[in-house]
Amino acid sequence: MNSQIRYPYEGLLHKYTNAMKGWQYRWFILSPETGELHYFLSETEKNQRPRCSIYLAGAVIAPSDEDSNTFTVNSATGDMIKLRATDARARQEWVDKLRAVTEMYTRAIASSHPPLSSRNPVSKLDVLDAFATCREQLNRVDRQTQALSLIIESSSLYLDPDLLTLKAIAHTTVHTLNECLNILYK
Repeated sequence: MNSQIRYPYEGLLHKYTNAMKGWQYRWFILSPETGELHYFLSETEKNQRPRCSIYLAGAVIAPSDEDSNTFTVNSATGDMIKLRATDARARQEWVDKLRAVTEMYTRAIASSHPPLSSRNPVSKLDVLDAFATCREQLNRVDRQTQALSLIIESSSLYLDPDLLTLKAIAHTTVHTLNECLNILYK
């Protein structure tokens, strides 16, 4: 393990929040052991459960152009946090350490999941079989969704907002998955 990332790194950073429309101090801990960045409301809470943890494999750590203290952490899952260090030097320390941990975990994942070999091409028949299997599963889920809708509609609680939301989400999810499969099939 690189000496720069051998030990946890922690400190106070400003975190931009949409909820409060501004910057708030938070205590951050970079854990090379787990490949995560955790944050807490304050340093006194660091031994409790973190407010949020971001897994860094595949993340992009980017210094901001808006000033010399700000940077962003964009996770592979699409989560993004905007952070501000106390000065340019602190920002560079955080960016370097975050990038080192990110690279270490990204490489580990890449080495354990090598790309598919071109020597074993997937046959068209295999692809068609996979699509047929997906279609069968989606049809099964669609039937279960319709049965759920009938149960909700025949229930005395058929106007319950949570049940109506469940019914709508189930229907929309199946419809969206069918559309995705149709797009892939083309």
